[in-house]
Amino acid sequence: MKLYVKIALFVVLFIAVSGILAALILYNEKHPDMAKAKPDFVVTATVLQKEFEDNEAAASARYINKILEVSGTIVTITPTDSISTNISLKTGSDFSSVICTFPAITDPSKFKTGDEIALRGECSGFLMDVLLNNCATVMNRK
Repeated sequence: MKLYVKIALFVVLFIAVSGILAALILYNEKHPDMAKAKPDFVVTATVLQKEFEDNEAAASARYINKILEVSGTIVTITPTDSISTNISLKTGSDFSSVICTFPAITDPSKFKTGDEIALRGECSGFLMDVLLNNCATVMNRK
């Protein structure tokens, strides 16, 4: 086999192995434990939604991919599938809320609409609602 063919095969093999290793590392990356994570910002659901509504670009630059500790009143509790649940927090708007996605809630009956709650999650953006992912409860006041 010619030398340039061997070099080309080696380069292709190296790129393929590197890609597979990178994919495995990203796939198995653990999310931080939000219950123990230090929040970048502490804010109420009303203030958070208002900031996104008033100036979405500035709020996105400030909050997206940051850990937020948000407090507010539970409006709805919606199981999305067998392992995750969405909790919507009340804001000053009739059309918008803060939606917090919990990867797993062991006992959803501990939450009730109307409860005051504080939680931590990673902000992923604003699509009529402010979206927080990978949430964990910090405090539940009845």
